[in-house]
Amino acid sequence: MGRHVVFITGGTGYIGSRLIPLLALRDCEVRALVRQGSESKLPSGCTSVIGNALDENAFVEHISPARTFIQLVGVPHPKPSKAAQFRAIDLVSMRASVKAAIETKISHFIYLSVAQPAPVMQEYVQVRAEAESLLRKSGLNSTILRPWYVLGPGHRWPYLLAPVYWFLERFPQTRESARRLGLVTLRQMLAALVHAVEHPAAGICTLEVPQICSF
Repeated sequence: MGRHVVFITGGTGYIGSRLIPLLALRDCEVRALVRQGSESKLPSGCTSVIGNALDENAFVEHISPARTFIQLVGVPHPKPSKAAQFRAIDLVSMRASVKAAIETKISHFIYLSVAQPAPVMQEYVQVRAEAESLLRKSGLNSTILRPWYVLGPGHRWPYLLAPVYWFLERFPQTRESARRLGLVTLRQMLAALVHAVEHPAAGICTLEVPQICSF
């Protein structure tokens, strides 16, 4: 059947830049969408595709023969003040990616969403929920991953909250939300994404924090 070809958006980001080398080690052929002038930010192990993630017409012809599409585009360092950017970038890029995936008959779509519902970051969560809805209506076989906060280099301060999570998980009334909004390590997040690539979903598969933490 040849090598597994993967098309990825957001390949220069915190997760994508670390995922691409892992996929290359798994003998995947990775094609990464990147803006003009940002090619050097991509890690080795992939072929750059110059295009605009907000416009499917700018990259749709470069997807085939990929079987897997990984959508990682997102506003960096999300916070409430970036609500307009979530709609202008996260949601618009997802809409473009889903359209392109349908047109090119992608076999499996992988989307990095966010844990939900959540008591904070309402606009961010709402946009991700709308993006998930687009995917569910598309008919594409899909894996949706819902981390809350990914711990890793430069993202370690939430370790201070570990005792709070431990405490909340002790009580039935807070146990479910504490687990759903739990902390995920970068290693677990990357392992879950690699697993999703290697084990395509039939229909819709949603991986919540407890499932991500099992990798």
